[in-house]
Amino acid sequence: MQLTDSIGRNINYLRLSVTDRCNMRCFYCMPKEGVSREEHGTILSYEELLLIAETAVGLGIEKIRITGGEPLVRAGIVGFLANLSAIPGLRHLALTTNGLLLAEMAADLFRAGVQRLNVSIDSLNPDTFRDITRGGDLSRVLAGLDAAEEAGFPPPKINAVIMRGVNDAELLDFAEMTRLRGNSVRFIEYMPVVKDEGWQRYCLSGEEILQRIAANYQLEPVDKGPFAGPSRDFRIAGARGSIGIITAVSGHFCSDCNRIRVTSTGQAKGCLFSDEKTDLLPCLRPPDQERLAEAVRRIVSTKPERHSITGNGYTHRNFTMSQIGG
Repeated sequence: MQLTDSIGRNINYLRLSVTDRCNMRCFYCMPKEGVSREEHGTILSYEELLLIAETAVGLGIEKIRITGGEPLVRAGIVGFLANLSAIPGLRHLALTTNGLLLAEMAADLFRAGVQRLNVSIDSLNPDTFRDITRGGDLSRVLAGLDAAEEAGFPPPKINAVIMRGVNDAELLDFAEMTRLRGNSVRFIEYMPVVKDEGWQRYCLSGEEILQRIAANYQLEPVDKGPFAGPSRDFRIAGARGSIGIITAVSGHFCSDCNRIRVTSTGQAKGCLFSDEKTDLLPCLRPPDQERLAEAVRRIVSTKPERHSITGNGYTHRNFTMSQIGG
């Protein structure tokens, strides 16, 4: 079975947020004081999240990525992941984390059936990392990468939001990770989500990122797998890992978008940057799987053709990434 939207895209990927809470305060993601926490009763229970996952997989979703906030701060997350991994028909279970708790939890995550980890690291300089995250400890995150491989995971993928004048001088350091550690690094263009006048000052296009790296390394194109995200992938000759460019601002990848997302409060979206959303709570309280399946089909069928961000501006309402699920 396939889920196909109105322009023929095969939608096989669900990003499922389990919490809006985070143990970092990255300046591009949320205000310094954090965000107002949702009331306990408004956050979906694990039973409700599992029903969404089972329903989506039954309709054609093959990959689920668990996000937050920071998913590892939610109590009981390992047992929930084990239940997800047992869903018949789910072919790929991944998790995105900031890595602060990964050293302690990597082995449990592997045993629970998680197949791939993405770790957000925006700087390899401890001071810059601390500034971006407002207090994060880079050494703990790097220890988490080592623990993940010791537990049996392939080298975690690294997500790095590249910002001009903040961390763009580290492009070659990140590129070296693909050679020395075997990590795949995804360079993400800075995207306007929190209100920030003059946000364009941080923008570094994917093409400029590639040019800077290609001036120092020979790059080879890499074919993407069936569950790949929106990046354009390359490999430094001889490297185990790859380099990916995610160009949400300078070069829309919307024509290849294969995902929908559900927030931790049950709001479903066909596009991160769309203001349109569907409240799934009426399908969950009380649980009505047939009605939920209809809602998921509707979200797919009304998925926007593209978002409206350009270097000149955007039209969506501001939000914090932790509330949407990244």
